[in-house]
Order: sequence, then C-alpha cells, then structure tokens
Amino acid sequence: MAADDGFEEFYRTTRHRVVTVLYALGGDPFEAQDAAQEAYARAWQRWRTVSGYGDPEAWVRTVGYRLLVNRWRKIRNGITAYRRHGPVAAVDPPSENTVALVAALRQLPAEQREAIVLHHLADLSVAEVATQTATPTGTVKARLARGRKALATLLDTNLPEEVTNA
Repeated sequence: MAADDGFEEFYRTTRHRVVTVLYALGGDPFEAQDAAQEAYARAWQRWRTVSGYGDPEAWVRTVGYRLLVNRWRKIRNGITAYRRHGPVAAVDPPSENTVALVAALRQLPAEQREAIVLHHLADLSVAEVATQTATPTGTVKARLARGRKALATLLDTNLPEEVTNA
C-alpha cells in the first residue's frame, strides 16, 4: 500500500478518539486497545473501500465495538459453560515413568525425538513420519533406531530404583 494513500494520517488523527470511545463502551482500557488495533488492521486491509465511506472513523468504531461484543459473548458463554459443567476435574500428576521418559526425550537430538514421538506416541507409520517431516523413509528408520538405542540407555539410568530392581 502506498505511503500517501491517507491511512497513516487517518490512523494518527483518529486512534485516540476510537480507543476512548471503545474504552467508554467496554470499561476495559486494554480490551479497548485490542479491539481498536484489530479494527484498524481490518480497515487497513480494506482501505480503498473504507476510505471512500462518508465517515471511515465510524466504520472503525463500529467494527471495534462489534469485536468487544464478541469478546463479551465468549466470556459469557465460558461462564455459562463453567456453571453448567463445573470446574475442570483435577488431573493427577504425571507418573515417575512419564517424567523419566520426557526427561530422556529432551536429551535426544531433535530429529530423533521427533521421529520417536510421531511414530510411537502419535501412532504414525514410518512412511507417514517421512512424509510429515519431509525426510526419506530410510532416514526415519535410522533416526528411530538410533533414538530407541539412546532412549534405552537414558531410561536405564533415569528410571526409579523400584522399577529397575523389579
């Protein structure tokens, strides 16, 4: 978009008023700033059309206000869902084995870790892993073999004592 198309000047001269109006309508200065920013971004994308309107600032205010209303709806719907379903059930902490596995995976090179996670945890075939990672099938097989070998060594040293002695 050309620098002299008028949008920059429009933004400079109207942004304070738009944010002030949205703040007054919504009561939250940060939400007002976010809504105004999104409204101006949408105006910029359609500037050739919006600049032809009789009052482009009114268009931006309307879009900003609608964004605020949509955020209120999302919040209200979230509260309604919370009341209907109650709080989220507490999740048990991960087991010692899970913690050991994640710690071991972090020590692997990224390519080996990715291949192992996609193949064993996401249940993708070797061919699917190869496609997703844009890697030849043979390379995926090699990464899986090397990664499994490294994991076996790492997990033997990281497993809790009662697991290794069982």
